[in-house]
Formats: sequence, structure tokens, C-alpha cells
Amino acid sequence: MRDAILSLDLCLGACVVALEVEGAGLVAQRQAPMERGHQERVAPLVRETLAEAGVEIARLRRIGVTTGPGSFTGLRVGLAFARTLAMTLDCQCVGVSSLDALAASAPATGVTVAAIPSRQDLMFVAFYADGAPVSAPDQLAPPEIAARLAEIWTGGRLTLVGPGARALADLAPGGEAVDIAHPAAAALARIIAGAPVGRFPPKALYLRAPDARTLAERGALG
Repeated sequence: MRDAILSLDLCLGACVVALEVEGAGLVAQRQAPMERGHQERVAPLVRETLAEAGVEIARLRRIGVTTGPGSFTGLRVGLAFARTLAMTLDCQCVGVSSLDALAASAPATGVTVAAIPSRQDLMFVAFYADGAPVSAPDQLAPPEIAARLAEIWTGGRLTLVGPGARALADLAPGGEAVDIAHPAAAALARIIAGAPVGRFPPKALYLRAPDARTLAERGALG
């Protein structure tokens, strides 16, 4: 019987593991803050989560992972782990944006802005109305975010969510800032359970060229 879904987020300064069983909902989770060491911690955290729920790894029918934007190292480790485990178990592998996962951690009514700090005062942002995306994820400066928000938000509930929420609070005095460092495990599990299966395995969403590169990538660039 394959009735379990494993969800992972390593993009935002933590390792979040959520395990959902069909008919029972979220049965176990782990949320371990970390800036480095993802590669060493993710497998033990997954084992602990499965053991807590009493679920054999062979019951996994789907593995989902956040694809970014976020920590270069974390998202690459998460993707490699999820794809390798899914291939080993011959089960589904899906990816979701870390911005979508943050938005799912906020109330699903009104306008939501998911925000992750980038560099040089820029933000990775995405906008949602009643839980549905209304623009593609982007990397913007605060004035551009304010202009985009003015087009989308015409009143009612406004929620800023994510590690960049408080930095944007001045742009929207009427909004509520939900300052969370990473997606909630329950929200992560919910959107991964509903994510469509692509023709190809999930890949990283950077929204810009990564600062770090592998040796092969550096060689290709000359």
C-alpha cells in the first residue's frame, strides 16, 4: 500500500520535513533551523519523521520539495535528495516554489505577498489573491513591489508573509506582517499533496543567476 507523502523544504534557513498519510492528514513533522549542514541532517530527519509516524519508507507514493528561490546550497541538497529518493522508490517527485509554500502558510483570503530577502535591497516576491497566484515570482526592489501592490490590492485583507515580511511593512501600512523564517509544515504538506506531476523531475528556481557555481559550471563559463 502506497498512501504516504513526504514533503521537504530546505530553501530558507531550516530543514522542514512533513509526512502526510491519505485519510489521516499530517501525521509527523520536523522543523530544524540551520544555515549549513543540510546534507548531513536531511536523511536523519526524514528517518525520525517516518519512525515517529510508524510509516515504512516503502509506503511513500509521492515526494515533494521546494525548488526555490532561497538558499543555493539548501535548495540543491533538497532537490538532489528528493529526486534520488523518488527514483530509488519509483514514486512521484514534485516541486513547488518556496514562495507558494510561504503563501500557503498565511490566511487564504484577501491579497497575500510572499517575500524572501535577496541581495542589494532586493526581494524575491510573489502575489496572491484568495490563495491563487496573480503574478509570476520575481526579484524586485521595494519601489517596484509597492507599484505592483498598488495594481493588485484595492482594499480588504492584506498579508505579508515570509522572512522579508517586516521589511515590506512600511509599503503597506494596512497589512499584517507574518514574519516566518520558513513555510509551516502543514501548509507545505498541503500544497505538495496537490501539486501536479511534471513530465520531468523538479528543478531549481533561482530567478537570477546563482552566486555559487559547481566546478563544471565554472569550466563551462570559461
